[in-house]
Amino acid sequence: MARKLDHVIIIDIEATCWEGNSPPPGQENEIIEIGICPLELSTCRRLEKRSLLVRPERSEISPFCTQLTTITPEMVAGAMTFAEACEILRKEYDTRNRLWASFGDYDRNQFQRQCESFKVPYPFGTSHLNVKTLFAVLRGLPHEVGMDGAIRMMGRELEGTHHRGHDDAWNIAGILAEILAGWKLP
Repeated sequence: MARKLDHVIIIDIEATCWEGNSPPPGQENEIIEIGICPLELSTCRRLEKRSLLVRPERSEISPFCTQLTTITPEMVAGAMTFAEACEILRKEYDTRNRLWASFGDYDRNQFQRQCESFKVPYPFGTSHLNVKTLFAVLRGLPHEVGMDGAIRMMGRELEGTHHRGHDDAWNIAGILAEILAGWKLP
């Protein structure tokens, strides 16, 4: 099947984390939120902002993680499983047949690790766009910058809560929309 190029599906995840970055013994980094924002390519318009909260199965949300993301253990206690969230990506966003993007490689790598660890089919096709690298290359920067830095460089304000998946996906889609709008051919 040919790749659909009507939308780019922008993904931003939040995962369990701890001060110092090392998980406690017996725990591992796990996705606890998948932020989604489809970007319509014909108009460079952000179509929606959605959050899929995911219940961790092999880790706990630390106070550090809550402070960073605002996601509490109570918020994810009754949330969907990782497998259910991946199924929503496949069925509702057709992520196996669409280009998907994130800001950096962390999201792609974490999805690959967790799918392998949990024996869940990878919900994406082979095409991933790293907006962080694209932004740095197009700006002629000597190194990549964080999402908040990219937004400041564009003279814009961060929308929503930083380190919440749906708000970060929305902001990343805004960065990509501006890049694409500047490259549109007549």
